[in-house]
Amino acid sequence: MGGAQEGKLSQAKATRTVQLVSELEELAQRCGIEVRHEKLLREIGYRARSGSCKVRDKNLVILDRTLAPAEQVEILAEALRGQELENLYLSPAARRLLQEDRG
Repeated sequence: MGGAQEGKLSQAKATRTVQLVSELEELAQRCGIEVRHEKLLREIGYRARSGSCKVRDKNLVILDRTLAPAEQVEILAEALRGQELENLYLSPAARRLLQEDRG
């Protein structure tokens, strides 16, 4: 495969990953989970990480703005595990991803 063709394939995959991030964010919101993109500061003595948490009875997913889309997909998928998704529309790619995570 030529370099230009490989570049097109990797660009297409990157675009699909960004679209998947958006879909999972929308899905999280429909499940009552707020998704926030934050700049997570790193200081000596602690390391803040992206993930899900509960603040005053509100479910949150905090994503570090510097994370690659593929890492954001993994964090969002983890947060959506255990949510009732049966009656919600998901693209085939999103449904496959969430079923893989559960299985």
